[in-house]
Amino acid sequence: MKTERSFGACLRRVRQSSIFNIVLILVGMCVLLSLAVGNKFLSMTNITSVVRQFSFYAIMAIGMLLVIITGGIDLSVGSVFAFSGIIACLAITKWGLGVFLGVVLGMLSGAAFGYLNGCLITLLKLPPFIATLGTMSIARGLSYGITGGYPIGSLPDSFKFIGLGTVGVGKVQIPTPIILMVILALIFSFFLRKTITGRRVYAIGGNEEATRISGVRVDRVKRLVYALCGLMASIAGIATAARLGVGQSTAGQGYEMDAIAAVIIGGASVNGGIGTVMGPVLGAAIMGVLRNGLVLLNVSAYWQQAVLGVVIIVAVSFDKLQNERKK
Repeated sequence: MKTERSFGACLRRVRQSSIFNIVLILVGMCVLLSLAVGNKFLSMTNITSVVRQFSFYAIMAIGMLLVIITGGIDLSVGSVFAFSGIIACLAITKWGLGVFLGVVLGMLSGAAFGYLNGCLITLLKLPPFIATLGTMSIARGLSYGITGGYPIGSLPDSFKFIGLGTVGVGKVQIPTPIILMVILALIFSFFLRKTITGRRVYAIGGNEEATRISGVRVDRVKRLVYALCGLMASIAGIATAARLGVGQSTAGQGYEMDAIAAVIIGGASVNGGIGTVMGPVLGAAIMGVLRNGLVLLNVSAYWQQAVLGVVIIVAVSFDKLQNERKK
């Protein structure tokens, strides 16, 4: 009897969780699309392509999640995405540093931009929106200035493997971006759930002043969070450059909105203090499936942007309604 009660209680908690509702929405979308377009959507090639595509958004969204949990926002991730990819490609092709050092340098450049955001917010007390809006322009301008607007190609196959490679045995081959997404999701899930710093991230979003009074160095945690957000944007940017085989200054335009949308659709609160790593991954999956479905249904790219905009508004409105009900 005790086992049945505990199982029932666990099942009720699962049903009440936001993640359960998001999974239901995702499954429902997949069912509707499979009925609408048939085998085109359900083919293994298409499904693999969809997961590979949204994995880049999911990686960036995980970093954005950390910032949103603290009650902040980062509008610079799309520009950092491009800048980090360019730095990595330049380091490999022009500066002769090799693939490993090139990737490391690209990741450090993204983390540096994120840390700069954190310093502007904590030291100069700039609002996150203003601070990251400024660094968004800086990173994009540097990307154009360094490259002159020209793409950087002639990248080695060892670098392209990050975005195009597969790992597996026999016919079971998993694209490397998907593996990268899963590894990063597990790492950051552990960070948020099992470490003291992760719990402090939630505490800051819940009540920053109370957290400060309790002795937590709030500014230090914020700088770390923004640095990690920049790092995740750089990883996504480098992986995308590897997939396309070229680093370009136009990469990542508008991706900051996609990252924010994935986090909010995934159940995080715009007011901070709420969110899980699984949320933005599922949010990115919903956006990826929606995009793919619209393409298969031959919907114009212009209308696709409108539909995604509606999804974002609905997600934020739903988040607001949930917060009002809890009050």
